[in-house]
Amino acid sequence: MTFLSPKTLSPSPFPLLTHKNPNPKPLYFPPHSLPTDTLCKSEYRTERGLEFDTGESFFRHESATGRDLGVLAASLHRKSNGGLRVLDAMCGCGIRSLRRVILSNMWRVPSRGGSGEEEKRWAVTHFDADRLMTEYYLQREYFDLIDVDSFGSDSSYFRPAINALKWGGLLYFTSTDGYTSGGNRPYHSVASYGAYVRRVPYSNEVGLRKVIGGAVREASVLGYHVTPLFSYYSFHGPVFRVMLRLSRGMLPDKRHYGFIGYCKRCGHSQAFSWDELGGIDCACDKSNVSGSLVVLGPLWTGPLHTTTYITEMLNLAEQWGWTNSGVGLDLEKLLRQMIDESHPGLPPGYIIMDEVAKRAKVNSPRIKTMMSSIHQEGYVACRSHIASNALKTNCPMAECVRIAKELSSAE
Repeated sequence: MTFLSPKTLSPSPFPLLTHKNPNPKPLYFPPHSLPTDTLCKSEYRTERGLEFDTGESFFRHESATGRDLGVLAASLHRKSNGGLRVLDAMCGCGIRSLRRVILSNMWRVPSRGGSGEEEKRWAVTHFDADRLMTEYYLQREYFDLIDVDSFGSDSSYFRPAINALKWGGLLYFTSTDGYTSGGNRPYHSVASYGAYVRRVPYSNEVGLRKVIGGAVREASVLGYHVTPLFSYYSFHGPVFRVMLRLSRGMLPDKRHYGFIGYCKRCGHSQAFSWDELGGIDCACDKSNVSGSLVVLGPLWTGPLHTTTYITEMLNLAEQWGWTNSGVGLDLEKLLRQMIDESHPGLPPGYIIMDEVAKRAKVNSPRIKTMMSSIHQEGYVACRSHIASNALKTNCPMAECVRIAKELSSAE
């Protein structure tokens, strides 16, 4: 666990151990005198021009994009607020914290005594994350950004993290439980996020929405609300990452915290508010709602990203040269897709082209051609960053099937 600050950190509730001897002699053990299992293997890697040695610690190079997004958000927050105090609650090998330190020039600062000595602007501790966040909250020492890169569907850290965050601060939450997001353990998702999740074709988007919804619920209990700045899914793991901004007051638009219905018969999806729970149905089969309609929630049903914020991230990435060849092009493509996905007219979920083709009984149409035809019909449509062969659109499935048939006939 790492925490960073633009000001020298005040005394930690868990003081670090120090040597009694101010000038200790370094210990040296010849390699041949050490047991084989005590030698760490060096593993040098480079990420965005920064070289580091991961050794045998936990590290995933596939998570570089998630780290890029987190660093961009941290830099934007620092520019707009004049400072950045970060808690990296589950830091693994520490590369995320290292990148923030280097980027923000947060390595060391002159001491307050004017002696010319330098004081650390970062500290590392092995204490339990929930306990540490609670201790800082009790001492009224708050952070600008709290990053919790947890494993599985652990949400116990939601409330301690919200309590330890400044108003207007950022929460970077994680889930790696794709099995539950796929609707295989609905009561497990109820326990973790308060949402009953069932199997739908766009389960990976549901994985993001359940994390946001869980944070919305916890923030509401404390009298706050959170807004998703961006939501990122990566297939390795899988990994569900959401960046949220904490604000005072209850959720201003409660219609974005509700339920999603998916009709197995016609393939149409729609969002439902709490007030509509007693009258949920699908136009294709109102007489057999229980047999055709899959309902899941409550979870976040609003936009997954904030358009203006993603635009700022893209501009900053271009300034840093992160949108050039190679990995940079992938980052630029992702951010542009997120901008498209943030359109307020888009409902939850996405439509997979293979499902459209199966229902239309034709070959799967080219996604660009399908998108163009949907636009001509007056609907909103864009690519999904979650699934390469899927569209986010407000065009009903029945209309998509009709368009696919027409495209097939025209060939």
